[in-house]
Amino acid sequence: MPRGSILPSSHKWDHYGQWPTAWTSLRKVPIILWLLLLDTSLTTARAQTKIPLETVKLWADTFGRNLYNTVTRYSGSLLLQKKYKDAESSLKIQEVDGLELVKKFSEDMETMLRRKVEAVKSLVEAAEEADLNHEFNASLVFNYYNSVLINEKDEKGNYVELGAEFLLEADAHFSNQRVNVSMSSVQLPTNVYNKDPDILNGVYMSEALNPVFVENFQRDPTLTWQYFGSSTGFFRIYPGIKWKPDENGVIAFDCRNRGWYIQAATSPKDIVILVDVSGSMKGLRMAIAKHTITTILDTLGENDFVNIIAYNDYVHYIEPCFKGILVQADRDNREHFKQLVDELMVKGVGVVSQALIEAFEILNQFQESRQGSLCNQAIMLITDGAVEDYEPVFEKYNWPDRKVRVFTYLIGREVTFADRMKWIACNNKGYYTQISTLADAQENVMEYLHVLSRPMVINHDHDIIWTEAYMDSRLFTSEAQSLMLLTTVAMPVFSKKNETRSHGILLGVVGSDVTLRELMKLAPRYKYRDGKKLKPKPNYNSVDLSEVEWEDQAETLRTAMINGETGSHSMDVKVPLDKGKRVLFLTNDYFFTDISDTPFSLGVVLTRGHGEYILLGNTSVEEGLHDLLHPDLTLASDWIYCITDIDPEHRKLSQLEAVVRFLTGMDPGLECDEELVREVLFDAVVTAPMEAYWTALALNISEASEPGVDMAFLGTRAGLLRQSLFVGSEKVSDRKFLTPEDEASIFTMDHFPLWYRQASEQPPGSFVFDLRWEEGPDSPGKPVAVRASTAVTVTVDGKAATAAAVGIQMQVDHLQRQFWEAMKQCSTVEGPCPKSCEDSDLDCFIIDNNGFILISERSQEMGRLLGEVDGALMMQLLSMGVFSRVTMYDYQAMCKLPDHHHSVAQALINPLSASLMVVKWLLHEFLLFLLQWSAWGSWHDKGSEAKAVFHHSHKHKKQDLLHPCDTEYPVFVHQTAIQEANGIIECGGCQKAFVMQQIRSSNLLLLVTDRTCDCSTYSPILQEATEVKYNASVKCDRMRSQKPRRRPGSCHAFHPEENAQDCGGASDSAASPTLLLLPVWAWLLPHQLLW
Repeated sequence: MPRGSILPSSHKWDHYGQWPTAWTSLRKVPIILWLLLLDTSLTTARAQTKIPLETVKLWADTFGRNLYNTVTRYSGSLLLQKKYKDAESSLKIQEVDGLELVKKFSEDMETMLRRKVEAVKSLVEAAEEADLNHEFNASLVFNYYNSVLINEKDEKGNYVELGAEFLLEADAHFSNQRVNVSMSSVQLPTNVYNKDPDILNGVYMSEALNPVFVENFQRDPTLTWQYFGSSTGFFRIYPGIKWKPDENGVIAFDCRNRGWYIQAATSPKDIVILVDVSGSMKGLRMAIAKHTITTILDTLGENDFVNIIAYNDYVHYIEPCFKGILVQADRDNREHFKQLVDELMVKGVGVVSQALIEAFEILNQFQESRQGSLCNQAIMLITDGAVEDYEPVFEKYNWPDRKVRVFTYLIGREVTFADRMKWIACNNKGYYTQISTLADAQENVMEYLHVLSRPMVINHDHDIIWTEAYMDSRLFTSEAQSLMLLTTVAMPVFSKKNETRSHGILLGVVGSDVTLRELMKLAPRYKYRDGKKLKPKPNYNSVDLSEVEWEDQAETLRTAMINGETGSHSMDVKVPLDKGKRVLFLTNDYFFTDISDTPFSLGVVLTRGHGEYILLGNTSVEEGLHDLLHPDLTLASDWIYCITDIDPEHRKLSQLEAVVRFLTGMDPGLECDEELVREVLFDAVVTAPMEAYWTALALNISEASEPGVDMAFLGTRAGLLRQSLFVGSEKVSDRKFLTPEDEASIFTMDHFPLWYRQASEQPPGSFVFDLRWEEGPDSPGKPVAVRASTAVTVTVDGKAATAAAVGIQMQVDHLQRQFWEAMKQCSTVEGPCPKSCEDSDLDCFIIDNNGFILISERSQEMGRLLGEVDGALMMQLLSMGVFSRVTMYDYQAMCKLPDHHHSVAQALINPLSASLMVVKWLLHEFLLFLLQWSAWGSWHDKGSEAKAVFHHSHKHKKQDLLHPCDTEYPVFVHQTAIQEANGIIECGGCQKAFVMQQIRSSNLLLLVTDRTCDCSTYSPILQEATEVKYNASVKCDRMRSQKPRRRPGSCHAFHPEENAQDCGGASDSAASPTLLLLPVWAWLLPHQLLW
């Protein structure tokens, strides 16, 4: 069994760990007994190597003293602390009023967002006026700037049709994309014919938006993308851009599937999808039905609720966990449904009446219990026919009020049941369509959105819609760019022509994006400390507050913000750092309020201690300007000292240049944050002597010597950064440090530098050391640099605040040399040292306070977790309380799907299975060939869409390797009260001794262990994230749970003037004869072979 002792720092030891004589005499009998027992226990075990405790303490003290002298000398931390101490008489520490701060931010954001709404309103007015003055012309010939074709030339060098010359220039305001700020361009998905009369008339009419786009942008230069999404499928975007197809040559983007379009076009809705899985749906019909369901799911958003019921002889929910309820149509649930739909099998006879009853009962139950959307309700019936008597069901559940609309989708080319399906739709305020091919699904599904929009259109209710925050991952596939979080403000555009009033014609939706980055500029980071950060994931849509602030177990904070309350809340939190390798324990105060005229609430986090104070100092502009102009000084480029993104003349200025122009009065038009500028001026003056100090050090270093320290640096709370090199730039060990390439090391809009945050949480005067790699900590290469930083604090009237952090970057070799030199020390006056870290029977490590190895004799161990290298030792340190294991959770994680290889193995064993797999592959390739060669539908554009759908579905399966999940992972933290410890670990046939000693004024620990004893039988202790596996019951409860949420403020479900008889008709599309044979093959070949 492991044995060990934790030693308070006041104990005295002799060279070999013996107790002092006086203590021995007091404990003589117990000690003798212990020795006897020890001798007995070791009769079959090899005696462990003795590690002299006093010598280890001497090593730690020597290394700590030398290291402290090095870092204080080269960083100048003591000088900087003195300079701030000298200035304390002129300093004022102001406590941040969290509520006033969040209210001020909220007011500024409200003003900004109101300007976006005004821009969108002007687009709505222009679009509706243009439509009112436009007469539809079926033979219209009109050339426009097609986003895909612009600047394209044929083999003769002439511009292709719809592809005229279109000037594009890179613009920093639009993420450095090449744009045309004078003109918009038009994008169409592959399945929409670019010369269709409806398209040409819509594009021609919407040309009237061009001058409005430009005028809006001139009036409000903070505007980003403005656009009009037409109900016919085209997308006019300003500024104009070049749109590139995907790798398959397909433009899959359809504006009508975007959240902003769906939410603006219709009110929230409860949807129950009924899909026929009887035997008659076998083959191609089932493929079309599945694609139709997927298309419907794509038209649902965060404000909608949905469930899917499959029926044949009996009714079953495709997700049994969702039986009897509706679930929010968020992305996770939609993707989950899509996977289940893909697995549907056909058999039996279709009986629709029981399925309709089940759907009506769910909808009625949710309406009565005030759950779901509390607005539109609809049933989507997807089948190849209905034969039994279903009228009594409608009489009992839906007539005469017809509060639930029924939309019917007849699958296949058979028209026998067309009249019945149309009757169902027309008598329940719905719409009937026939879907004969994969290419038909998109346009036919969109018809239901037009029906649901009628009441809003007839009443001319222009609701202002703000989407949830989402990741812009598909909109600008035209050019590669980094993803960003944004929200969209959108409004519907209606036809105002009297002759079409009862039809309620929706022309489309206009919108404009607002990046969260722009909003955050109104909440300057320097005024408060970091909270937790969202981690965008591959299929990121939105993240619930409870997934970020997961310590809010009672959801007190979440509920208050959902309800739009103004107030505060406090929590003890654990904040991950350095990609989850480390953790900070903080007490945070949360202040929150709503943003008027929007569905948003705003929260600000202040960390107790240094996070709730601001340092204010006085200095003259002249003195401050002189020190601001030092070449070693920069300002946080992401921070808003002065507003430079509105006036085009200011956009070329850096923040430092803008501050200088503001202070010198060279540009009266510049608007600057005077409080922040005053802080920067003060910091520039106080930190100015550091430049001379570092320069003198560099001059005193002999060219022949190898100082080992690359640079010194400091950063202040106001975002001021200074650095000085002690070696030539070509010799710097990590050249990315303090550059935008190493984002974690600089001040950004999202966070303070990692070295600053770590230093702020260390005790005053203590340095935090961190091992870094040239290309990041995940690089397999050797570590190249060690960084050390410490915080500089000031105290005024009993309040302590962090003013700055200062540090150095040194070469790893230099730190190692200092360490091995210190390990040669011993307390013997004469003769050789009894023990040294160079001895073959000892291992010596330096680890940090999170258990990561900084120094080891074996370079491949550096940077790794101690538990990964020596699981036995880490386990003993944990059991003794030297380290504690902290479990962290990630509710925004993505996990790999488990691999399923059973079908392949079965094929290898079963020759028939192998043959069927070959035939299936051949059929897959032949079907793809037909889709490429022939027209699926009435014209080539639909064939292209079928091809796109086919490609997309198979590509999706290959790429869908990750799924949203919850994970937990350990972080190990040293308990600072334990400064020294030793113990023995039983490892089979030997005993492994170890000694731990803290390195003073640092976050480092010295570990000396017995190398001769092999403890590899112990499992390593790793810092790996593992998926939290929920049992079926818990998982179902989590999936069914409906968190409280703020509902949209309006609902437009019905209108008395609505023309309910505009309820659809038969499809007139035709397929090629060759492809019509595919359903026949579906009947002849085995079911498992086809689907």
